[in-house]
Amino acid sequence: MEKTAKTEDPLSYEERNLSGSESIVMKTIWDAGEDISVPDLMTALKVKYAKDYARTTVQTFLLKLAGKGFVRVYRKGKLSYVQALKDGADYKAKLLREEMDFWYRGNPAELVAGLFHAREMTEEDKEQIRRALDGLDD
Repeated sequence: MEKTAKTEDPLSYEERNLSGSESIVMKTIWDAGEDISVPDLMTALKVKYAKDYARTTVQTFLLKLAGKGFVRVYRKGKLSYVQALKDGADYKAKLLREEMDFWYRGNPAELVAGLFHAREMTEEDKEQIRRALDGLDD
């Protein structure tokens, strides 16, 4: 039997979705709004998400995120810092498009209708959605 070469995944690292844990780490980095030290990242993960990861676990996540093109880790003095390379809003938009395509057959109106069924909406929520939709005409 002839051996075949292992083929590369057709998606580039940048196009792959993040795992649940990677998503939490990236959200924490994006929420920082600037480069964040690894110790500050670990503290934020513990405070915001009750994730008391070991330093080696965080380093593993950061290595994977760097391999996917989401972050750059660099040293500054005695500390390592993490810089987001991907924009959080762009990533959320990509995920939303994928979910809309999969669950709502690519129909944005069905997606918005799904929001109303997903949770109780206050009148203020509904008014904000109306204003956002009206703003699309501008």
